[in-house]
Amino acid sequence: MRTPAPSRTWFVTGASRGLGRAFALAALERGDRVAAASRTIASHDLGDRYGDRLLVLPLDVTDRAAVFAAVTTAAEHFGGLDIVVNNAGTLSMGMVEEFTEAEARAQLEVNLFGALWVCQAALPHLRARGSGHILQISSIAALGGFPSTGMYSASKFALEGMSEALAMEAAGFGVKLTIVQPGGYWTDLYTSMTATTPMETYGPLRAELEKQWAEGSVDSEPRLAAEAVLKLVDSEDPPLRLLLGGMVYDLAFDVSRRRMETWAGWEQVSRAAEHAVAFDAFSAPSA
Repeated sequence: MRTPAPSRTWFVTGASRGLGRAFALAALERGDRVAAASRTIASHDLGDRYGDRLLVLPLDVTDRAAVFAAVTTAAEHFGGLDIVVNNAGTLSMGMVEEFTEAEARAQLEVNLFGALWVCQAALPHLRARGSGHILQISSIAALGGFPSTGMYSASKFALEGMSEALAMEAAGFGVKLTIVQPGGYWTDLYTSMTATTPMETYGPLRAELEKQWAEGSVDSEPRLAAEAVLKLVDSEDPPLRLLLGGMVYDLAFDVSRRRMETWAGWEQVSRAAEHAVAFDAFSAPSA
């Protein structure tokens, strides 16, 4: 019989709704403690049910000083942190050419910089304990760019690149990191998304995309993602990446195969672009 996991403390961003709420609920239901951080706390209704095991914190993750203050408050309140879930995120739809500077920066401020600030704030607390697990909630959009999700994909690609480096940097301190790549779940991500002002020239492409979307999609309950995350944090050897959902699993393999086929097709050109020379020979002035 497996020994139940000891009670742990979670710090979850974007915890008032969607996947973040599901993660917080799953942790609380198993007896863990949760610091639930979100921009809007009015929708939190869990205090009476979970008492002092839940700490609700108002937080805008784009405010670096506020992030550090919230993480410190949570660590002091519960006596430390064990699991940090960077779930807060936004979706801005539009063709790449349509984005204003402000719109592009806003997408990165939450999805990339917000997660960066939380990691920077949490790492000293995890490092002091010599343990911990950071979960970066990425997206199917990080598997590739798709029409109208270019900036969203850019934010998630950037998050994953940063996270790969951070995983190696934190490993020596006993801190683990996993990039979680969910497929479709019934959350308010799409109902709360913003959109660019459409350019007429992209009308035909938009019409084609709307036709595809009109066929409908079958998403899953956030509870299923939360169950997978519990298995993840209970693992003694968690992976760097975890795909959530059969659709995203199949897509990941399809994208990887197509990339490998392309690389193989251009192997000769790739290899011909390399011929190592000593630095002195390269930098010496020509005769």
